[in-house]
Amino acid sequence: MPQTIPTSKTHRQRFLSIAFTHLPTDRIQRLRWGKSWITDRISDAHPETQPLVVTGTVKNAIRILALDSRARAHGIRKGQSLSDARALVHDLDCHQADADADHAALLRIASWCERYTPLVGLGANPDAERETGVGGDHGLFMDITGCAHLMGGEAALVADLEARLLAQGFHARLCLADTPGAAWAMARHGAARIISEDSHGEAILPLSLSGLRLQPALVASLGRVGLKTIGCITSLPRAPLAARFGAGLMQRLDQALGRETEAISPLMPVAELSTERRFADPVTHHDAVTHVISALAAAMIEPLERRGLGIRRCRLRLFRVDGHVAALEVQTARPLRDARMIERLFAERLAGLHEDLDAGFGFDLIRLDILHADPFEAAQGDMVAGGRASEGHDALVDRLGARLGLDRVQRFVMADTHIPERSFARIQVARLNGGPGNGSGRWSGAHATALAMELLPDQVEPDPLITRPLILFDRPELLSTIAEVPDGPPLRFRWRGVAYEVARAQGPERIACEWWRDGRGARTRDYFRVEDRQGYRFWMFRHGLYGRETNEPAWYMHGLFA
Repeated sequence: MPQTIPTSKTHRQRFLSIAFTHLPTDRIQRLRWGKSWITDRISDAHPETQPLVVTGTVKNAIRILALDSRARAHGIRKGQSLSDARALVHDLDCHQADADADHAALLRIASWCERYTPLVGLGANPDAERETGVGGDHGLFMDITGCAHLMGGEAALVADLEARLLAQGFHARLCLADTPGAAWAMARHGAARIISEDSHGEAILPLSLSGLRLQPALVASLGRVGLKTIGCITSLPRAPLAARFGAGLMQRLDQALGRETEAISPLMPVAELSTERRFADPVTHHDAVTHVISALAAAMIEPLERRGLGIRRCRLRLFRVDGHVAALEVQTARPLRDARMIERLFAERLAGLHEDLDAGFGFDLIRLDILHADPFEAAQGDMVAGGRASEGHDALVDRLGARLGLDRVQRFVMADTHIPERSFARIQVARLNGGPGNGSGRWSGAHATALAMELLPDQVEPDPLITRPLILFDRPELLSTIAEVPDGPPLRFRWRGVAYEVARAQGPERIACEWWRDGRGARTRDYFRVEDRQGYRFWMFRHGLYGRETNEPAWYMHGLFA
């Protein structure tokens, strides 16, 4: 789940808003021409391109929801009916709107933008889209507090981000300000790319009231009384404005001016520890990627030792120059602090993909994030054996988990119930070893048993005196029997179309019902160990006590002995 990061009052925060003005058409053009064309030179690169529009049904009419710069140059506008647009351009290239594809493209861009900061969230105005039904606002928020110096300053960060988005084929307008509201307003309705600190209030005063992320109907109502810009309402009495136009107007104004803190919701949780490597020349070879993984893992050891932690879950992210981000994640059965083992786990993870990692034009940034870490239990190694006996088992679990998925590496545990098919279950080995979210440190056998009792009610060790068949059916199978007395063992029975003569029988072993699970109408089972004249041994039960629970108890086959 995304976490909410509130703005701070004690530390100066800086927010970057990105408005993708042509995302639907950019997405279609990228599919058509590839990912390397430059949007501001499309007329030179592809002179045969027809004006492109995206259409949808609004109030029983097909209208233009998005358009490219070429269509805009012909006089087509958003919200115009398709018939009017075709009157201006007869060979208009029309595409049906696909909101899911646009949202997926925006999420991919957001994932790529995490190369600048881990705090990236959606920054659109859903109220306007719901009210008008025309087009959509596609944007992102980025909290770059403390990150700009890594790129050479705020101006260098904004220029680098804008240039990379342009090279990927996306039209974008950016603005950096002290508040998300001011950055959002300027990115869509202003011209400034960077608003200096403490200047956002004055900078947004000339902008339209639409910059406050208000509903279009509210903006129209304010315009009818002569209030068209943000500066028009800042000096007016608050109470009459709130009484007439609602408290939401004043809240949006306070958020833009910084009088009220505004929270952004990052799409991904922030990693506990992170390290990365940037490349002037993108890397493409698998061996180079493996070498970088080893170097990043080695760089994590010292911070982990300082904190007394070991890795339980980590994620490798590979940022491709064309905007694609590949993510690989591994988990460990115990806290780990071995760079070589981490490298091997990612090698197993790559092998488990059953295909080569697509490097495309190369990776220009590789990052290793520690998503979860537990206290690391340091122990003296065995000078003779070279290590603890359990390390081989844990290493095997880690390698299997990296290749197959850690949730698929399981073991059997016993449950406190007499019903045979419920007496055992499977549980992830990593959870028994103190997996992420279940405590810290490496679990001993007693701790593993305690955790198993938590996950499955009242775990107990099996009773060695009670014999059970080696083959237990998932579901008991109905059979027909002939018994000498109604509550005695069978003399003959028919199962799966074959008749059997009983040579000897032992029982009954009575197992009462679990009325708290199955209800008051559940019946008792009487189990018999039966051997036929050929020496085959069976485990069957009579369902229901004769005369007390039923007058016609049914018989079931439940297992086979060796």
